Amino acid sequence: MSDDFVRQLPNWQPGFGGRARAFNWFNLDPLLLIVIAGIVSFGLVVLFSAADGQVEVLRAQLVRFAIGFGLMVVLAQFPPHFYLRLAPWLYLVGLVLLILTYPFGTEVNGSKRWLRIPGLINFQPSELMKIFLPLVLAWYFNDRHLPPKPKYIAISCVLFLLPAALIYGQPDLGTALIVAASGLILLLLAGLPWRYFVWSGLSLVAAAPVLWFLIRDYQRQRILTLLDPERDPLGAGWNIIQSKIAIGSGGFSGKGLFNGTQAHLDFLPESQTDFIIAVLAEELGFIGVVSLLLGYGLLILRGLLISLNAQDTFGRLLCGSITFTFSVYVFVNIGMVSGILPVVGVPLPLVSYGGTSLLTLFAGFGLMMSIHSHRRITLS
Repeated sequence: MSDDFVRQLPNWQPGFGGRARAFNWFNLDPLLLIVIAGIVSFGLVVLFSAADGQVEVLRAQLVRFAIGFGLMVVLAQFPPHFYLRLAPWLYLVGLVLLILTYPFGTEVNGSKRWLRIPGLINFQPSELMKIFLPLVLAWYFNDRHLPPKPKYIAISCVLFLLPAALIYGQPDLGTALIVAASGLILLLLAGLPWRYFVWSGLSLVAAAPVLWFLIRDYQRQRILTLLDPERDPLGAGWNIIQSKIAIGSGGFSGKGLFNGTQAHLDFLPESQTDFIIAVLAEELGFIGVVSLLLGYGLLILRGLLISLNAQDTFGRLLCGSITFTFSVYVFVNIGMVSGILPVVGVPLPLVSYGGTSLLTLFAGFGLMMSIHSHRRITLS
Protein backbone atom coordinates (compact mmCIF):
# COMPACT_ATOMS: atom_id res chain seq x y z
CA MET A 1 0.00 0.00 0.00
CA SER A 2 1.22 3.50 -0.79
CA ASP A 3 2.53 5.61 2.06
CA ASP A 4 0.01 8.27 1.04
CA PHE A 5 -2.70 6.13 2.60
CA VAL A 6 -0.95 5.44 5.89
CA ARG A 7 -1.23 7.73 8.87
CA GLN A 8 0.35 7.29 12.25
CA LEU A 9 -0.85 8.39 15.64
CA PRO A 10 1.41 10.76 17.58
CA ASN A 11 4.13 8.87 19.45
CA TRP A 12 3.41 5.65 17.53
CA GLN A 13 6.33 3.26 17.63
CA PRO A 14 6.88 0.57 15.02
CA GLY A 15 6.97 -3.05 16.14
CA PHE A 16 10.49 -3.81 14.90
CA GLY A 17 13.32 -2.15 13.01
CA GLY A 18 14.22 0.66 15.36
CA ARG A 19 13.11 3.44 13.00
CA ALA A 20 11.83 5.49 15.93
CA ARG A 21 14.02 4.07 18.69
CA ALA A 22 17.12 1.94 18.78
CA PHE A 23 15.39 -0.30 21.32
CA ASN A 24 11.65 -0.79 20.86
CA TRP A 25 10.87 -2.91 23.94
CA PHE A 26 9.75 -5.80 21.72
CA ASN A 27 6.29 -4.24 21.47
CA LEU A 28 6.04 -4.07 25.26
CA ASP A 29 4.75 -1.03 27.06
CA PRO A 30 7.58 -0.07 29.47
CA LEU A 31 5.27 1.67 31.96
CA LEU A 32 2.91 -1.28 32.21
CA LEU A 33 5.86 -3.65 32.39
CA ILE A 34 7.44 -1.73 35.29
CA VAL A 35 4.19 -1.77 37.28
CA ILE A 36 3.69 -5.51 36.67
CA ALA A 37 7.29 -6.23 37.69
CA GLY A 38 6.85 -4.20 40.86
CA ILE A 39 3.68 -6.06 41.89
CA VAL A 40 5.22 -9.44 41.02
CA SER A 41 8.37 -8.71 43.06
CA PHE A 42 6.32 -7.56 46.03
CA GLY A 43 4.07 -10.61 45.73
CA LEU A 44 7.01 -13.02 45.65
CA VAL A 45 8.29 -11.64 48.95
CA VAL A 46 4.87 -12.07 50.56
CA LEU A 47 4.46 -15.56 49.08
CA PHE A 48 7.89 -16.63 50.35
CA SER A 49 6.84 -15.59 53.84
CA ALA A 50 3.40 -17.22 53.56
CA ALA A 51 5.12 -20.47 52.48
CA ASP A 52 7.33 -20.44 55.60
CA GLY A 53 10.41 -19.82 53.51
CA GLN A 54 9.97 -22.91 51.32
CA VAL A 55 12.27 -22.41 48.36
CA GLU A 56 10.36 -24.99 46.30
CA VAL A 57 7.20 -22.87 46.39
CA LEU A 58 9.11 -19.75 45.38
CA ARG A 59 10.90 -21.61 42.58
CA ALA A 60 7.64 -23.02 41.21
CA GLN A 61 6.06 -19.56 41.21
CA LEU A 62 9.11 -18.08 39.47
CA VAL A 63 8.79 -20.70 36.74
CA ARG A 64 5.13 -19.76 36.27
CA PHE A 65 6.03 -16.09 36.08
CA ALA A 66 8.71 -16.84 33.50
CA ILE A 67 6.23 -18.80 31.37
CA GLY A 68 3.64 -16.05 31.79
CA PHE A 69 6.13 -13.36 30.79
CA GLY A 70 7.09 -15.35 27.70
CA LEU A 71 3.42 -15.74 26.79
CA MET A 72 2.91 -11.99 27.24
CA VAL A 73 5.85 -11.17 24.97
CA VAL A 74 4.63 -13.55 22.26
CA LEU A 75 1.07 -12.22 22.30
CA ALA A 76 2.31 -8.62 22.17
CA GLN A 77 3.98 -9.23 18.81
CA PHE A 78 0.76 -9.89 16.90
CA PRO A 79 -1.40 -6.92 15.84
CA PRO A 80 -4.95 -6.59 17.20
CA HIS A 81 -6.57 -7.44 13.86
CA PHE A 82 -4.96 -10.91 14.14
CA TYR A 83 -6.92 -11.49 17.37
CA LEU A 84 -10.00 -9.94 15.79
CA ARG A 85 -10.07 -12.67 13.14
CA LEU A 86 -9.26 -15.38 15.66
CA ALA A 87 -11.76 -14.36 18.37
CA PRO A 88 -14.86 -16.39 17.34
CA TRP A 89 -12.80 -19.55 16.88
CA LEU A 90 -11.14 -19.19 20.27
CA TYR A 91 -14.57 -18.73 21.84
CA LEU A 92 -15.84 -21.94 20.22
CA VAL A 93 -12.76 -23.82 21.40
CA GLY A 94 -13.38 -22.50 24.92
CA LEU A 95 -16.99 -23.72 24.86
CA VAL A 96 -15.93 -27.17 23.66
CA LEU A 97 -13.33 -27.41 26.43
CA LEU A 98 -15.91 -26.40 29.03
CA ILE A 99 -18.28 -29.09 27.79
CA LEU A 100 -15.48 -31.68 27.89
CA THR A 101 -14.96 -31.05 31.61
CA TYR A 102 -18.28 -32.77 32.33
CA PRO A 103 -17.38 -36.26 31.00
CA PHE A 104 -13.58 -36.02 31.17
CA GLY A 105 -12.79 -33.43 33.85
CA THR A 106 -10.67 -34.23 36.90
CA GLU A 107 -12.61 -33.71 40.13
CA VAL A 108 -10.90 -31.62 42.80
CA ASN A 109 -12.75 -30.72 46.02
CA GLY A 110 -16.06 -31.78 44.53
CA SER A 111 -15.73 -29.69 41.36
CA LYS A 112 -14.80 -30.83 37.84
CA ARG A 113 -12.83 -27.78 36.76
CA TRP A 114 -9.66 -29.36 35.41
CA LEU A 115 -8.81 -31.06 32.13
CA ARG A 116 -5.74 -33.26 32.27
CA ILE A 117 -3.58 -34.04 29.25
CA PRO A 118 -1.46 -36.97 30.50
CA GLY A 119 2.21 -36.15 30.60
CA LEU A 120 1.71 -32.59 29.37
CA ILE A 121 -0.50 -30.20 31.30
CA ASN A 122 -3.41 -29.73 33.66
CA PHE A 123 -5.52 -26.62 33.08
CA GLN A 124 -8.88 -25.03 33.82
CA PRO A 125 -10.90 -24.20 30.66
CA SER A 126 -12.88 -21.70 32.72
CA GLU A 127 -9.72 -19.59 33.12
CA LEU A 128 -9.24 -19.51 29.35
CA MET A 129 -12.78 -18.22 28.94
CA LYS A 130 -11.82 -15.12 30.96
CA ILE A 131 -9.81 -14.11 27.87
CA PHE A 132 -11.85 -15.72 25.08
CA LEU A 133 -15.12 -14.07 26.16
CA PRO A 134 -13.90 -10.43 26.04
CA LEU A 135 -12.26 -11.23 22.70
CA VAL A 136 -15.46 -12.53 21.11
CA LEU A 137 -17.64 -9.73 22.52
CA ALA A 138 -15.20 -7.07 21.31
CA TRP A 139 -15.19 -8.82 17.91
CA TYR A 140 -18.99 -8.88 17.86
CA PHE A 141 -19.36 -5.16 18.58
CA ASN A 142 -16.44 -4.02 16.42
CA ASP A 143 -18.45 -3.39 13.23
CA ARG A 144 -21.80 -2.64 14.85
CA HIS A 145 -23.42 0.64 15.73
CA LEU A 146 -22.89 1.71 19.32
CA PRO A 147 -24.64 2.02 21.70
CA PRO A 148 -25.94 -1.46 20.82
CA LYS A 149 -29.49 -2.15 19.71
CA PRO A 150 -31.69 -4.48 21.80
CA LYS A 151 -31.14 -7.45 19.47
CA TYR A 152 -27.38 -7.02 19.72
CA ILE A 153 -27.67 -6.84 23.50
CA ALA A 154 -29.69 -10.08 23.53
CA ILE A 155 -27.14 -11.93 21.38
CA SER A 156 -24.22 -10.68 23.49
CA CYS A 157 -26.01 -11.82 26.65
CA VAL A 158 -26.26 -15.31 25.18
CA LEU A 159 -22.55 -15.20 24.35
CA PHE A 160 -21.53 -14.60 27.96
CA LEU A 161 -24.32 -16.40 29.82
CA LEU A 162 -23.67 -19.69 28.00
CA PRO A 163 -20.07 -20.15 29.26
CA ALA A 164 -21.06 -18.74 32.67
CA ALA A 165 -23.77 -21.42 32.95
CA LEU A 166 -21.34 -24.17 31.94
CA ILE A 167 -18.82 -23.00 34.54
CA TYR A 168 -21.51 -22.74 37.22
CA GLY A 169 -22.49 -26.35 36.56
CA GLN A 170 -18.96 -27.67 37.30
CA PRO A 171 -19.73 -26.21 39.96
CA ASP A 172 -17.62 -23.05 40.20
CA LEU A 173 -19.77 -20.10 41.21
CA GLY A 174 -16.87 -17.67 41.72
CA THR A 175 -15.40 -18.08 38.23
CA ALA A 176 -18.88 -18.08 36.69
CA LEU A 177 -19.57 -14.70 38.29
CA ILE A 178 -16.21 -13.33 37.11
CA VAL A 179 -16.91 -14.46 33.53
CA ALA A 180 -20.42 -12.99 33.63
CA ALA A 181 -19.01 -9.76 35.08
CA SER A 182 -16.50 -9.46 32.22
CA GLY A 183 -19.38 -9.73 29.75
CA LEU A 184 -21.43 -7.11 31.58
CA ILE A 185 -18.41 -4.80 31.78
CA LEU A 186 -17.88 -4.99 28.04
CA LEU A 187 -21.58 -4.27 27.45
CA LEU A 188 -21.26 -1.22 29.67
CA LEU A 189 -18.19 -0.05 27.75
CA ALA A 190 -20.10 -0.59 24.51
CA GLY A 191 -22.65 2.00 25.65
CA LEU A 192 -25.42 -0.13 27.17
CA PRO A 193 -27.84 2.32 28.85
CA TRP A 194 -27.75 2.30 32.63
CA ARG A 195 -31.46 1.59 32.83
CA TYR A 196 -30.79 -1.98 31.71
CA PHE A 197 -28.50 -2.51 34.68
CA VAL A 198 -30.99 -0.90 37.05
CA TRP A 199 -33.87 -3.09 35.88
CA SER A 200 -31.68 -6.18 35.90
CA GLY A 201 -30.58 -5.44 39.46
CA LEU A 202 -34.15 -4.90 40.63
CA SER A 203 -35.23 -8.12 38.94
CA LEU A 204 -32.42 -10.01 40.65
CA VAL A 205 -33.44 -8.64 44.04
CA ALA A 206 -37.08 -9.58 43.40
CA ALA A 207 -36.05 -13.10 42.39
CA ALA A 208 -33.75 -13.59 45.39
CA PRO A 209 -36.22 -15.74 47.40
CA VAL A 210 -36.58 -18.12 44.44
CA LEU A 211 -32.83 -18.15 43.71
CA TRP A 212 -32.16 -19.05 47.34
CA PHE A 213 -33.76 -22.47 46.81
CA LEU A 214 -32.06 -22.98 43.43
CA ILE A 215 -28.47 -22.53 44.56
CA ARG A 216 -26.49 -25.40 46.07
CA ASP A 217 -26.30 -26.13 49.79
CA TYR A 218 -22.64 -25.10 50.11
CA GLN A 219 -23.43 -21.78 48.41
CA ARG A 220 -26.23 -21.07 50.87
CA GLN A 221 -23.81 -21.96 53.65
CA ARG A 222 -21.30 -19.40 52.36
CA ILE A 223 -23.92 -16.66 52.34
CA LEU A 224 -25.04 -17.50 55.87
CA THR A 225 -21.41 -17.56 56.98
CA LEU A 226 -20.90 -14.11 55.48
CA LEU A 227 -23.82 -12.75 57.49
CA ASP A 228 -22.75 -14.44 60.72
CA PRO A 229 -19.33 -16.16 60.78
CA GLU A 230 -19.73 -16.91 64.50
CA ARG A 231 -22.62 -19.31 63.86
CA ASP A 232 -20.04 -22.01 63.01
CA PRO A 233 -16.70 -20.69 64.28
CA LEU A 234 -14.89 -24.04 64.05
CA GLY A 235 -16.35 -24.99 60.67
CA ALA A 236 -17.62 -22.79 57.85
CA GLY A 237 -16.76 -19.56 59.69
CA TRP A 238 -13.20 -20.56 60.56
CA ASN A 239 -11.49 -19.09 57.47
CA ILE A 240 -13.07 -15.68 57.63
CA ILE A 241 -12.65 -15.38 61.42
CA GLN A 242 -8.95 -16.21 61.25
CA SER A 243 -8.55 -13.89 58.28
CA LYS A 244 -10.07 -10.97 60.19
CA ILE A 245 -7.82 -11.70 63.16
CA ALA A 246 -4.77 -11.64 60.89
CA ILE A 247 -5.81 -8.37 59.24
CA GLY A 248 -6.64 -6.67 62.53
CA SER A 249 -3.51 -7.79 64.35
CA GLY A 250 -1.23 -6.30 61.68
CA GLY A 251 -2.04 -2.76 62.70
CA PHE A 252 -0.38 0.12 60.86
CA SER A 253 3.08 -1.30 60.13
CA GLY A 254 2.61 -5.04 60.73
CA LYS A 255 4.54 -7.60 62.74
CA GLY A 256 7.29 -7.99 60.16
CA LEU A 257 7.97 -10.61 57.52
CA PHE A 258 7.94 -14.22 58.83
CA ASN A 259 6.55 -12.95 62.16
CA GLY A 260 2.85 -13.46 61.47
CA THR A 261 1.17 -16.03 63.69
CA GLN A 262 -2.05 -16.85 61.84
CA ALA A 263 -0.36 -18.32 58.76
CA HIS A 264 2.84 -19.68 60.30
CA LEU A 265 0.97 -21.46 63.11
CA ASP A 266 -1.54 -22.88 60.58
CA PHE A 267 -4.55 -20.98 61.88
CA LEU A 268 -5.18 -19.44 58.46
CA PRO A 269 -6.03 -21.93 55.67
CA GLU A 270 -5.16 -21.21 52.03
CA SER A 271 -2.56 -18.70 53.20
CA GLN A 272 -0.56 -19.04 49.97
CA THR A 273 -3.54 -18.69 47.62
CA ASP A 274 -6.92 -17.11 48.27
CA PHE A 275 -6.12 -15.62 51.71
CA ILE A 276 -2.62 -14.38 51.04
CA ILE A 277 -3.57 -10.74 51.53
CA ALA A 278 -4.39 -11.58 55.15
CA VAL A 279 -0.77 -12.69 55.53
CA LEU A 280 0.33 -9.42 53.93
CA ALA A 281 -1.88 -7.38 56.26
CA GLU A 282 -0.60 -9.17 59.37
CA GLU A 283 3.08 -8.96 58.52
CA LEU A 284 3.31 -5.60 56.70
CA GLY A 285 0.21 -3.94 58.09
CA PHE A 286 -1.78 -1.09 56.63
CA ILE A 287 1.31 0.25 54.87
CA GLY A 288 1.87 -3.02 53.02
CA VAL A 289 -1.76 -3.32 51.90
CA VAL A 290 -1.86 0.29 50.70
CA SER A 291 1.40 -0.23 48.79
CA LEU A 292 -0.07 -3.21 46.96
CA LEU A 293 -3.30 -1.34 46.23
CA LEU A 294 -1.27 1.56 44.87
CA GLY A 295 0.43 -0.84 42.46
CA TYR A 296 -2.92 -2.25 41.40
CA GLY A 297 -4.25 1.27 40.92
CA LEU A 298 -1.34 2.23 38.66
CA LEU A 299 -1.84 -0.92 36.59
CA ILE A 300 -5.55 -0.23 36.18
CA LEU A 301 -4.89 3.41 35.30
CA ARG A 302 -2.35 2.40 32.66
CA GLY A 303 -4.79 -0.10 31.21
CA LEU A 304 -7.50 2.54 30.94
CA LEU A 305 -5.11 4.93 29.19
CA ILE A 306 -4.20 2.24 26.68
CA SER A 307 -7.90 1.60 26.11
CA LEU A 308 -8.64 5.29 25.52
CA ASN A 309 -5.79 5.55 23.00
CA ALA A 310 -6.67 2.37 21.09
CA GLN A 311 -7.18 2.89 17.38
CA ASP A 312 -10.50 1.06 16.96
CA THR A 313 -13.58 -0.21 18.76
CA PHE A 314 -12.18 -3.72 19.11
CA GLY A 315 -9.05 -2.51 20.90
CA ARG A 316 -10.92 -0.09 23.16
CA LEU A 317 -13.51 -2.63 24.25
CA LEU A 318 -11.04 -5.48 24.70
CA CYS A 319 -8.48 -3.50 26.67
CA GLY A 320 -11.16 -1.80 28.78
CA SER A 321 -12.82 -5.12 29.58
CA ILE A 322 -9.53 -6.78 30.57
CA THR A 323 -8.63 -3.81 32.79
CA PHE A 324 -11.98 -3.62 34.59
CA THR A 325 -12.15 -7.41 34.97
CA PHE A 326 -8.74 -7.26 36.63
CA SER A 327 -10.15 -4.71 39.07
CA VAL A 328 -13.05 -7.09 39.79
CA TYR A 329 -10.49 -9.81 40.65
CA VAL A 330 -8.86 -7.50 43.17
CA PHE A 331 -12.15 -6.32 44.68
CA VAL A 332 -13.65 -9.81 45.02
CA ASN A 333 -10.54 -11.31 46.63
CA ILE A 334 -10.05 -8.50 49.13
CA GLY A 335 -13.80 -8.38 49.77
CA MET A 336 -14.07 -12.06 50.63
CA VAL A 337 -10.92 -12.04 52.81
CA SER A 338 -12.13 -9.01 54.76
CA GLY A 339 -15.63 -10.44 55.22
CA ILE A 340 -17.75 -8.17 53.01
CA LEU A 341 -18.27 -10.81 50.28
CA PRO A 342 -18.84 -14.57 50.40
CA VAL A 343 -15.79 -16.80 50.00
CA VAL A 344 -15.78 -17.81 46.31
CA GLY A 345 -12.20 -18.94 45.71
CA VAL A 346 -10.81 -16.06 43.64
CA PRO A 347 -6.99 -15.65 43.90
CA LEU A 348 -5.27 -12.31 44.44
CA PRO A 349 -3.86 -11.24 41.04
CA LEU A 350 -0.06 -11.59 40.60
CA VAL A 351 0.38 -12.45 44.29
CA SER A 352 -1.44 -15.71 45.05
CA TYR A 353 0.26 -19.00 44.30
CA GLY A 354 -1.26 -20.54 41.18
CA GLY A 355 -0.87 -21.57 37.57
CA THR A 356 -3.69 -21.24 35.04
CA SER A 357 -5.09 -18.02 36.49
CA LEU A 358 -1.61 -16.47 36.43
CA LEU A 359 -1.09 -17.36 32.78
CA THR A 360 -4.52 -15.92 31.96
CA LEU A 361 -3.51 -12.63 33.55
CA PHE A 362 -0.30 -12.43 31.53
CA ALA A 363 -2.21 -13.31 28.36
CA GLY A 364 -4.46 -10.33 29.07
CA PHE A 365 -1.45 -8.07 29.58
CA GLY A 366 -0.01 -9.33 26.29
CA LEU A 367 -3.21 -8.34 24.47
CA MET A 368 -3.12 -4.91 26.11
CA MET A 369 0.47 -4.39 24.99
CA SER A 370 -0.42 -5.50 21.48
CA ILE A 371 -3.16 -2.87 21.38
CA HIS A 372 -0.75 -0.23 22.68
CA SER A 373 2.17 -1.02 20.39
CA HIS A 374 0.28 -1.45 17.11
CA ARG A 375 -1.47 1.91 17.04
CA ARG A 376 -1.48 2.36 13.30
CA ILE A 377 -4.35 3.65 11.16
CA THR A 378 -4.53 2.26 7.65
CA LEU A 379 -6.96 3.78 5.16
CA SER A 380 -7.97 1.85 2.06
